[in-house]
Amino acid sequence: MKGIILAGGFGTRLYPLTKSVSKQLLPINDKPMIFYPLSILMLSGIKDILIITSPRDKPSFMSLLGNGENLGISIEYIEQNEPKGIADAFLLGSNFIKDDSVTLILGDNLFFGYDLVSTFKNAIKDLKKATIFAYPVNNPSDYGVVELDKNNEVINIEEKPENPSSRYAVTGIYMYDNSILDIAKSIKPSERGELEITDVNKVYLDKNHLDAVIFGRGVAWLDTGSHQSLLEAGNFVNIIEKRQGFKIACLEEIAWRNKWISSEKLLEIAEPLKKSGYGNYLIDIVNQNND
Repeated sequence: MKGIILAGGFGTRLYPLTKSVSKQLLPINDKPMIFYPLSILMLSGIKDILIITSPRDKPSFMSLLGNGENLGISIEYIEQNEPKGIADAFLLGSNFIKDDSVTLILGDNLFFGYDLVSTFKNAIKDLKKATIFAYPVNNPSDYGVVELDKNNEVINIEEKPENPSSRYAVTGIYMYDNSILDIAKSIKPSERGELEITDVNKVYLDKNHLDAVIFGRGVAWLDTGSHQSLLEAGNFVNIIEKRQGFKIACLEEIAWRNKWISSEKLLEIAEPLKKSGYGNYLIDIVNQNND
């Protein structure tokens, strides 16, 4: 399984914040936004990752994350000159995906909750053709909406319907087998000129190859694409971290707990970060492990 983070676009809903910087580089509490989707891929055991971003922002992402070596993973980059829809990620990333299955996650989505890691790992292990993840919301008309039968089998999926058939929004993480490459090539741009991920999912649904995992009450899903939601996400992370004493989306900690990097490497990373408190946190988790 390979992973793709879609971090392109212009972030116009967040202007003027994003006039000179990628939305996915804005802070969510004490970490850049992209740390959160990247952490999900890493927690799911995915080590080969492609970041799709704009030509303007590619150098900034490379400066932040490099090639992933410090995290025991591999990160590649590709430029998206203009937003052409979520499904365009599979056309851009076809040489990266090659013969593998792939998980695509949107760069402005934050997931947190009990048993979330095992949910994603099980979905990867049990992947047949395609899996989407649904979440109950009060405003389903703002999202892609999935309709399920009494056995939680997918029976319909619509993009921002005026009269939603359910409260279940399709979240920004998608898992596909290798047939995604041919399917992405086959779909046509929508009226707004984009390759819609809903159209991809409909192809899988028509073949009875689309599964859905429903997130329960113990999971938080935040889309950080507006000023209000960006503030809410930062407050949410701040409250959880202060209460529990653990950091959310701490990439170095995840790499270390996955045994992708050694304690010595973690301490080396931590040393220049001590002034911010982030480095002290990394040092503390190593010391606690040695007690």
